[in-house]
Amino acid sequence: MNKREIMMDVGELKRPRRWHILVFLTPALLIYTAVMILPLIETLRQSFFNTVDGEYAFVGLGNFNVLFGDPRWAADFWNALRNNVVFFLIHMAVQNPIGIALAAMLSVPKLRFSAFYRTAIFLPTLLSFVIVGFIWKLILSPIWGVAPHLMDLVGLKWLFAPWLGRPDSALIAVSLISVWQYIGIPMMLIYAALLNIPDEVIEAAELDGVTGWSQFWKIKLPLILPAIGIVSILTFVGNFNAFDLIYTVQGALAGPNGSTDILGTLLYRTFFGFQLQLGDRSMGATIATVMFLIILAGVSLYLFVIQRRMRRYQF
Repeated sequence: MNKREIMMDVGELKRPRRWHILVFLTPALLIYTAVMILPLIETLRQSFFNTVDGEYAFVGLGNFNVLFGDPRWAADFWNALRNNVVFFLIHMAVQNPIGIALAAMLSVPKLRFSAFYRTAIFLPTLLSFVIVGFIWKLILSPIWGVAPHLMDLVGLKWLFAPWLGRPDSALIAVSLISVWQYIGIPMMLIYAALLNIPDEVIEAAELDGVTGWSQFWKIKLPLILPAIGIVSILTFVGNFNAFDLIYTVQGALAGPNGSTDILGTLLYRTFFGFQLQLGDRSMGATIATVMFLIILAGVSLYLFVIQRRMRRYQF
């Protein structure tokens, strides 16, 4: 045994065992397992079972065949999935670009009252979705809402319409309400990424004559691409898990005529039932499993494809 191996053995003997880390992590792991892991496993298991001839039995992929093969189930599922994709794309096209622009403006050192602006923009994120839903239902109501009056003050009342009551505009209206509530999250994440850019990089860019928006596009934007990627994947996961705001604004039926029905509301009606419709746990678990697989596929695509390319581009 050489001298180096002896020193390594002595170091391992002297290294204290950090049992306190395990002690502090155990309660959180137990709670997370009980609240998240076990229900997920049970949901995945339940998607392969159903009631056959009055008995609960293993049916394999039978529930999935019903979901995709039965005309009634397939129509509701593909309608919800299509609406969910539109819901996500509106957030990606409106919420995240505006959040990036707001973060860029708030990161300007000479901007006055920047703390007030950050607080005002982020404040809706802290509000309950129930409050946000009912407030916007009152604002956009054609009977007692303030939106028609405010638009009349600027001569635009002719543009007002019952957007939440029209099948062609309800989903867009609900999506924009969600954008208004959660735009503070991408703004703050991108703002933090901009503040972490080293001052030496900014100073070097200014010495080269790169300032203003040109500096943002050529210098800052490439450096915050990882943060933009995180914001995008959080938007994806959040939108395909969405339920609460649409339920508050449009109800469990996600009307009118299912135009705002997404996977979350379809899962709720299927699993728990609604009005005279009885809940179907097996089909509800099947829809939840499909949602899990969609989110898993999106996250995996980001982690193993997009993130690697962004790192290669960055470094």
